[in-house]
Amino acid sequence: MIRPFDYSGITRGADGISRYDNLHNSLVAMLRATVDKSPNAEAVVELGGERINYQELWDRAARVAGGLKSLGVERGDRVAIQLGNGLAWCVAFWGIQLAGAIAVPVNTRFAEPEVEYVINDSGAKFSFKTGEALPDGAPFAIEELQQEDVSAIFYTSGTTGFPKGAMTTHGNFLANNENCVRVVNLPTDGSVRTLISVPLFHVTGCNSQFLCCCASGSTSVIMPTFNVQAFLKAIVEERTNSVTSVPAIHWLAISQPNFKDFDVSHVRWLTYGGAPIAPELVGKLIEAFPNARVGNGFGLSETSSVATFLPHEYSHTHADSVGFAAPVVDLELFEVDAESGVGELLIRGANVVKGYWNKPQATEDAFVNGWLHTGDMARLSPEGFVYIVDRKKDMICRGGENVYCVEVENALAAHPGVFEVAVIGVPDEVMGEKVGAVIVPRPGQQLDPAEVAAFARTLLADFKVPQYIIIRPDMLPRNPGGKILKPALRNAVEWGKPIR
Repeated sequence: MIRPFDYSGITRGADGISRYDNLHNSLVAMLRATVDKSPNAEAVVELGGERINYQELWDRAARVAGGLKSLGVERGDRVAIQLGNGLAWCVAFWGIQLAGAIAVPVNTRFAEPEVEYVINDSGAKFSFKTGEALPDGAPFAIEELQQEDVSAIFYTSGTTGFPKGAMTTHGNFLANNENCVRVVNLPTDGSVRTLISVPLFHVTGCNSQFLCCCASGSTSVIMPTFNVQAFLKAIVEERTNSVTSVPAIHWLAISQPNFKDFDVSHVRWLTYGGAPIAPELVGKLIEAFPNARVGNGFGLSETSSVATFLPHEYSHTHADSVGFAAPVVDLELFEVDAESGVGELLIRGANVVKGYWNKPQATEDAFVNGWLHTGDMARLSPEGFVYIVDRKKDMICRGGENVYCVEVENALAAHPGVFEVAVIGVPDEVMGEKVGAVIVPRPGQQLDPAEVAAFARTLLADFKVPQYIIIRPDMLPRNPGGKILKPALRNAVEWGKPIR
């Protein structure tokens, strides 16, 4: 068994869960310590906007907390963040924490019905919205929060078509921070400058970049909107030495005709995750960023981001693996197939969330005896490498965005001309997978793929709308129980060109 990380200072409790011994009581205590140590260190840089230090971040967040208090927000209340990437998002998040409330980051790509569901399900007492001033009041901070207190609820799409809110505690966040430091081998002296090009409403952008920087007094350089040339320019002009994104973005960056015009020799860490990666791309990244340690991270909203990590030393030779369990993470396989060694991946650790908000049955089903049933089918090697080989859940991973097939199928089935539909992943070298739909029209109906896609766009976020649509006259293949045989469908379909 290979043990590639620092495993010191870890205690296993009576519940079987391993925990770090050196963590603060809460995110608020963590930020307070950073402010006390490095008040003038640059905290947040919004490209094209402001840049502030840690004392300013605390002061602004404390005034937001005071503003929330004056609006009637109390400890434990949920507060939604309907903002795009930027300084305001960061101040809002910390304002919620200082108020002792629970942040509900909202996916800005959600369609309006999805947004409404998240707001209603969480019972958000207030929402930060684009174009509206942040609440302002007398500085306020609740500093006696504890690790077991819920800090945020990240909504992740569910196989029923309704998002589920992963209740992330202060302890979960803090454990993920330490996981990131140890698996990526990051310094804690404030010298990291990370470029955040992924959405802050995702656990990667928020948990493993922004909050990890806040823990060490490092700098978060935030892109409000993604543009590949601006991405490369920011690496150079902001001297960002840590770059994290999905494989598709890294591929796009190094494929630019003028990539060699950008001096990226100062980049020390280049990590990726959220989607399958081609082994050839790993080699190209190592060549393009010669002084960087590259690595592949795997995790879920339910694991507060990082659960496993493939460090630089193994990135090229084991590119098809998502690496080793993070130091406080235990892995098991459930219902293992004797022939293939594949089973459902179970995860236990201090980073695993408390459960799903307002969904006791879903919580009971997914969190069993301290173990999270991930729905991912995996194989574990004797050395400790984790290989994700399939998905028990019906999910497509499109460039880092999770798209659940049943949700898209339900939306397409609402079209008056659709008789039956199956949604499956279409392999793609850049995005990992794209969304494909095979549709059987109602008798006598004629369907135009572009019109069907336009209909879907009224119900779904844009990244969930199929880019490939096949209209077929024959019924979809099914087993005796009536379930659609998607493996057979995958083998039979020739997708042709995307419709967009």
